Amino acid sequence: MSGHSHKLALPKFLSFLKNRPTKENGLVSWLTTVDHKRIGILYLYTSFFFLFVGGIEALFVRSQLSANDLEIFVGSTYNQLVTMHATTMIFLAIMPLAAAFFNFMIPLQIGARDVAFPRLNAFSYFMYLAGGIVLNASWFMGGASDAGWFAYAPLTSATYSPTHGVDFWILGLILTGISSTVAAINFIVTIINMRAPGMTLMKMPVFSWMAFVTAFLLAFALPVITIALIILFMDRNYGTTFFQTAAGGDPILWQHLFWVFGHPEVYIIVLPAFGIVSEIIPVFSRKPLFGYKLVVLSGAAIGFMGFTVWSHHMFTVGMGPIVNSAFSITTAAIAIPTGVKIFNWILTLWNGKIKFSVPMMYSTALVFLFMVGGFSGLMHGAAASDFQQHDTYFVVAHFHYTILGGGLFGFLAGTVYWLPKFFGKIMDEERGRKIFWWIFISFNLTFFPMHFLGTSGMPRRIYTYSSDMEWTALNGFITLASFVLGIALLVFFIEVIKAVKSKNKASADPWDARTLEWSIPSPPPVYNFADLPKIEKIDEFWESKVSNKPIKTLPRDPHGIHMPGKSWMPLITSIGLLIASFGAVYESDLRYIGLGIFLLAYYGWALEGEAEYYLPYPKKGKK
Repeated sequence: MSGHSHKLALPKFLSFLKNRPTKENGLVSWLTTVDHKRIGILYLYTSFFFLFVGGIEALFVRSQLSANDLEIFVGSTYNQLVTMHATTMIFLAIMPLAAAFFNFMIPLQIGARDVAFPRLNAFSYFMYLAGGIVLNASWFMGGASDAGWFAYAPLTSATYSPTHGVDFWILGLILTGISSTVAAINFIVTIINMRAPGMTLMKMPVFSWMAFVTAFLLAFALPVITIALIILFMDRNYGTTFFQTAAGGDPILWQHLFWVFGHPEVYIIVLPAFGIVSEIIPVFSRKPLFGYKLVVLSGAAIGFMGFTVWSHHMFTVGMGPIVNSAFSITTAAIAIPTGVKIFNWILTLWNGKIKFSVPMMYSTALVFLFMVGGFSGLMHGAAASDFQQHDTYFVVAHFHYTILGGGLFGFLAGTVYWLPKFFGKIMDEERGRKIFWWIFISFNLTFFPMHFLGTSGMPRRIYTYSSDMEWTALNGFITLASFVLGIALLVFFIEVIKAVKSKNKASADPWDARTLEWSIPSPPPVYNFADLPKIEKIDEFWESKVSNKPIKTLPRDPHGIHMPGKSWMPLITSIGLLIASFGAVYESDLRYIGLGIFLLAYYGWALEGEAEYYLPYPKKGKK
């Protein structure tokens, strides 16, 4: 954000979109906000909502499987629930939870006042919301996709999926992909260009580092799945034959394109959680992170190697022994940088003055749960073993231990840890501990027995089974545990809301933490830092407390604190693409209306200029 930018006047027919003062807490202020903190809060609440939706879908699935020969949700209805549960959890709940922390925390951790492109940041959120609306609208418009979250051809062809469910699924994921792509570019530019003076990359907090690596993963992986989705849509609606064997296409091409995205997607989810754990464990061990550089480099190595292992999802399609052997080796190799992180966390705990507050409990649970998921992942890395486990409930168990045990537990830790920074409130410690044990025990009781179901031969994605298979008792136990887990997570979110609504204000630094975000009030002022900091050491805030010297700051701008102005354009451009998506599904004139709205708002966005303003500095001594 430059201090002196030119603003172009909007034409008269667009003047109603002109920025005007809004009440700080009014609805309009939230619809037009470009404040990274508010956008982070919007992501947080929306992802919690979709986590609830995905959880309900999971409980419906488990209800059908709770006993043999049930007919609660059968056939296509069951397949829709399975497809939408996985899609919702991955694309609308877990990934956006990471985005909530990225948005709120990265500028605070690197000493910036906002992200590089504030309006693009708001556009990212509204595109995510639009994608969620399109995906879930399918339930009410003829049925959702029933082809599985991985959408293997030819199940997704018009022959086998003649309704619009797959079309809604395709367009919903394209919209969320646009959201994640522009967000990734925004965070890459923000971290490269907007770090506080003196904060070299190797002085940056580990969470910001993992966000940086994740942004590159998104930037390289999402175009692949976007291309795959576009050509799948063309196959279904415009007569192309990319995935149709009878016409010379290749359905295995879809698997390659999907998993080139799908395996980096695992690290898109877990690397931010690793970053959160790497922030929390040192704080509650009262020690610096052991091997900071190794932790950073191992995260970068995981990101790079995540693109080298995709075909271990395809050992059973007949690629041949040479290809299978190559991907077995890379799958085993990626365990090395992951192991480096785990050993560094353990050595940080070693001889530390450990305090098991609630964030620390979730963090150490993540280390254990991801190790369990990692061990079963190594089993899948051996092609011969994978042949036995492929498409069984053993894979379901592995997947949930990595994505939920490694991802969700990290984000629950981050929610409790950064709740004071988000809202200036803190969760009740005693109730938080009880809820942790409730979640941790029920999680393991739900997913660990699935390993035994898998080894006894139960396939995934079946909706009924005979009593002769002897799976009934174990499935009944898993279903009971899953309901307990669902209630525990619901209670966690209720506790978060109660904490936010309570009158018990948290201090600026309730955990005696190490990084810059804790050096300013909780919740932060709109400008984050009244005086931009100068960084000399890793954990500059911790060093300032130890030495009892204030953090050095830059001279003040005589114009005041430069801030980005509010804008309607991100919302309206997103609405345009949302309308165009519904038009594309039904091949109606809504396509042109939506694109017209998008182009009009895009034109207004360009003419709006930077829409900047300046705030007066607070009095010296106030932050």
